Amino acid sequence: MTSYTSFNQPPPSLGNQYVDDVALRSLLRRILPAEMRESIESELHEMGELAGGELYELSLRDRLNEPTLTQWSPWGERIDKIELTAVWKRAEELAATRGLVATAYDSPHGALARIHQFALVFLFGPSTDTYSCPLAMTDGAARCLLSSGEQELVDRAVPRLTSRDPEKFWTSGQWMTESRGGSDVSQTETTARLGADGKWSLWGRKWFTSAATSQIALTLARPEGNPAGSRGLAMFYVETFDETAQRPGIRVNRLKDKLGTRKLPTAELSLEGAPAQLVGATSRGVRQITPMLNITRTWNGVIAAATLRRGVALATNYAQKRHAFGHRLADKPLHSDTLAGMHAEAEGAMHFAFRIATLLGRAEHGDDEAALRLRVLTPIMKLTTGRQAVNGSSEALEAFGGAGYIEDTGLPSLLRDAQVLSIWEGTTNVLALDMLRALSQQEAWGAVEREIEELLATPSDESLKEAAEQVLSATSTVRAWIQETALEKPEQLEADARRAALTLGRSLELAAMIGHAQWALDTESDPRPAAVARRFLGHGIKQTQSLPVSDAKHILGH
Repeated sequence: MTSYTSFNQPPPSLGNQYVDDVALRSLLRRILPAEMRESIESELHEMGELAGGELYELSLRDRLNEPTLTQWSPWGERIDKIELTAVWKRAEELAATRGLVATAYDSPHGALARIHQFALVFLFGPSTDTYSCPLAMTDGAARCLLSSGEQELVDRAVPRLTSRDPEKFWTSGQWMTESRGGSDVSQTETTARLGADGKWSLWGRKWFTSAATSQIALTLARPEGNPAGSRGLAMFYVETFDETAQRPGIRVNRLKDKLGTRKLPTAELSLEGAPAQLVGATSRGVRQITPMLNITRTWNGVIAAATLRRGVALATNYAQKRHAFGHRLADKPLHSDTLAGMHAEAEGAMHFAFRIATLLGRAEHGDDEAALRLRVLTPIMKLTTGRQAVNGSSEALEAFGGAGYIEDTGLPSLLRDAQVLSIWEGTTNVLALDMLRALSQQEAWGAVEREIEELLATPSDESLKEAAEQVLSATSTVRAWIQETALEKPEQLEADARRAALTLGRSLELAAMIGHAQWALDTESDPRPAAVARRFLGHGIKQTQSLPVSDAKHILGH
């Protein structure tokens, strides 16, 4: 009888994602008061255990399941019923009971509640098949409604959006994208009609609506008679189900067939007289919905950092098990160098995202300086971390060789799901232009410079001093270039906006890493964060070379 020796590559596994994350725990030790950190430690430990255990295992078992749309009942009734996956059902329950939204609103920790919330989100997100999407929009809707002054809507919706009871908890959609508009909401074609009874109804088509099972949505529409353009839009509140669980005036045309985020029920909707309530004025709705965008972009950055962290965790665990060429992968200098680089990018993204969360908490509690910094830095953070998530997830798959390309390992979804993080809530180019608008405002550059000064915190370690000089040089170069180009060469300024934004983004990440690294040396006698910062700097932060617009025109044949 022929004897065969079996060969199996050991699969990666995850432990407690809070306990195992030395970078996150070190960051929280620095930015949270000891008493607060001790009071939330058990929550983070429990969420870390769920993320690396039950939820991760459930997501692997439920890999092939996707939401399904049933448009008609057996007897010809239009029902548009969407059935969700097992992961999403479990995630919804946990999101409510663990306060993934509520923590930002009912916490006793004031401005630091956002750090508590996003630490939970950072652990929860990668194991829940993009359930962070409806949670981000729910958080944004709650803040948007609270800012609106519409007390009737606040009383009705906010307690449900921030509930810890799964039976009462609501999520919210954000219906902004139309087939003509995309990021250009000024082309919104949905019309709002005011009836003789004083009630509004919406008519039109929303081309891309995520979380189509949410109980409410905030959307933009143009009241009849309003002028074209974004100033003619108003914001409306829609409850998507009536008391009989039907969708009043809403038709689900189909679920989108997407590259990634396939567990997320993203739909095309037709609005055929959907009842709606006006939120605020009958114009300037884009300005009213802005608080929602600030929050969803912060969520996007935190999830991008968490996605990077998940890829690093899996690749590092695998490298400790997998033997090749007579050694563990972890012991091979080139592979360990690659893993170290992945850690550096993941930690840079984490520091930047949590810094924005810190500013968000301060701004929500009346800090005008934080609000000013937030306006400039949020689009920079979102675009920088979004690009990192895509590149880092690709690197993570490559760390597994062929196994990273095989669907039933569950690994390819890391890259597919990461791709959306640079697209929704504003693409890289859209956000780069948003950054230019923000920097054109008075005091904007002063806010950026004060932020960098606060982050750097005057390092004393020589290697960190040198890194800090690189940060100051890069940001000074960007400022001079933008200010010199803005008036004389506006076309060139726009063409180079992405490079400028990424230079600022990577500089801000490094600044945050330097400040933390010096603290870790002084307080914890830990040289690791300084090594991470040096590695990040080695990847480069400057991308400001101005490339001629004429070259692009020649290349494209214009």
